[in-house]
Amino acid sequence: MAVFLRRWFGVGKLPADLRAQIKAEGIIYLAEYVAVTRRFSGSIPGLRSAGSIASYVGSLAFTTQRVLGTLSVVPKLAGRAVDVRWDAPQSGAARAEISSTGLQLELDVDDVDPRFSGHLSMHFKADIPEEVLARLPLRSLAFDVPAEYVFRAIGVTYSP
Repeated sequence: MAVFLRRWFGVGKLPADLRAQIKAEGIIYLAEYVAVTRRFSGSIPGLRSAGSIASYVGSLAFTTQRVLGTLSVVPKLAGRAVDVRWDAPQSGAARAEISSTGLQLELDVDDVDPRFSGHLSMHFKADIPEEVLARLPLRSLAFDVPAEYVFRAIGVTYSP
């Protein structure tokens, strides 16, 4: 979908409820309508893939309390793909690296749910200024993600 159409329809815009939350936390950086490349190989209930690549649009936000990354497929609806506090224990299945080119997420989905196998990666492509990077408490994060985030990123309806 062309960039101007995404903006026109609001695909990739941070939903109002999440915007209110991050505003209250103190926004360090916010980018909307961010291109997100997702790569997946493996299987989850509802999908088996030898290696799929998909493009999404989303938002990326850093606040004084957390990192938030969302994916949008339809207007005014965005789901979380990354939501981790800076002060959370640095352990888990997901690894994220923040750099001047955005946020790169790597996830061994086997460690998320016993029904899953394979690897998922996402790159939130954003030009992050050096002065923003200097204000971040961390540039590398490790954390766990719920199964719902994996289903959403891969494009399969979530079923608990």
